[in-house]
Amino acid sequence: MASFAEITNIIGNVVMGIGIGFMVFGVVCIFLLKDFYPRILVASKIDTVGLLTFLLGVCIQHGFSFFSAKVLLIVVIILILNPLVAHIVTRSAYLSGYQLEGTLTEDAEPVVDRIEPSEEE
Repeated sequence: MASFAEITNIIGNVVMGIGIGFMVFGVVCIFLLKDFYPRILVASKIDTVGLLTFLLGVCIQHGFSFFSAKVLLIVVIILILNPLVAHIVTRSAYLSGYQLEGTLTEDAEPVVDRIEPSEEE
């Protein structure tokens, strides 16, 4: 019969393998997609889902310790910051007038020109 340490080691390895699988699938999708916006979406999902799953597998494998508490703190920071950073990058591309192929016309203006400055400036 397997001990508790062996079982948690196996479960941790399986969860880390799932995280690596998410990352490999995401990298393949980045190469298959042609435009910026779908690529940034997939890249943010790779960071968020793949890395979080991998780090949770590390926590399961090592058990409850000070090391796991630090890894869980990193998980919380990643969970908050990765979607936020992806949104900021995508919004800055949109505001600078970046368009997908086939959507730009001759008389198209950048989105930045249509934004009115606030009264504070």
